Amino acid sequence: MNVKNKQSLFIILGALLVIALYILIPRGPIEIDSGQHLVMGTFARVVVVAADRNTANKCINDAFTEIQKVNELMSSYKSDSQISLVNRNGFKRAVEVSDSVYEVLQRSIEFSKLTDGAFDITVGPLVDLFRKAEKIEIAPSEEEITQAKAKVGFEKLELNDQNKTVRFTIEGMRLDLGGIAKGYAVDKAIEAAKKAGAVGAMVDIGGDIRCFGTAPHGKESWIIGLQNPSTNSNVGENNILLELKLTGQAVATSGDYQQFVLIKDKCYSHIINRLTGTSMEGLSSVTIIADNAIDADALATAVSVMGAEKGLALIEKLPNTEAILIPAFAGMTSQPKNELIKTSGVDKYIK
Repeated sequence: MNVKNKQSLFIILGALLVIALYILIPRGPIEIDSGQHLVMGTFARVVVVAADRNTANKCINDAFTEIQKVNELMSSYKSDSQISLVNRNGFKRAVEVSDSVYEVLQRSIEFSKLTDGAFDITVGPLVDLFRKAEKIEIAPSEEEITQAKAKVGFEKLELNDQNKTVRFTIEGMRLDLGGIAKGYAVDKAIEAAKKAGAVGAMVDIGGDIRCFGTAPHGKESWIIGLQNPSTNSNVGENNILLELKLTGQAVATSGDYQQFVLIKDKCYSHIINRLTGTSMEGLSSVTIIADNAIDADALATAVSVMGAEKGLALIEKLPNTEAILIPAFAGMTSQPKNELIKTSGVDKYIK
């Protein structure tokens, strides 16, 4: 064999060796961040850790498909959603709904009973009243609030397990799933990512977050920032009050610092207390850590209504559930971290 042929042989063998090493040497998982997508009236983000790029992309696509499905079914802003159909016809007749919607309605009733009505998806008439008041810039009168309250109450909602139907017993009732649908969508998105092959994922829909499995960048935990309610910006280190380290939990935050109704320079929280007929007061933000996002979402809303004392007592009784509460006055101070109210087991999640 001449020199030229030997050189060619060495080149071929070297190339085969490189290919073999590429195939045989284990490589780290792929991490893909979807970035922010507008959905369910807020921004959603999915971060996936998977064995390869194709799998990661499929996980992200499947997760967003589930989020869109929930939105199509449960948004009260969509006239053709099942919830809108129930709101239009629920007093006239029993309305059949999908398994997903029925599941959320069932869970909603469970949370209403657990919280003595602090969580109640029938607050739609009161929500509508304050939205209308914002447009005309006139606060609702006591009479208007009383009339709306008469149409509110989970006890007035009839569910038929056999036929998967829902019916209103009072005319003018209206469902609002704003305090639970995002959490449900997060859980469904996580399920979809797992099924598609993710070894780790984080789904965030407007601050309702759940994660599982392998965290990105080789970290032991998923790091979730808790927003400082005393700041208005969503960006920057100064906006983070503290960081949570999660491995397979969900976290949800409710508060009046981002979503509110403004009537003549007075802010009313988007979270309505059905007993008073007006917005909740006393807590600037409520953060709940739980095993799944639907629990965290609903409980964050409920505790916002219940207040610090009753809300904290409830969370302390629930397994695998913790809370961080920030009083309304703390949001106005330069050091709100000193004003945190926490459940007894939450420190293990604080970085």
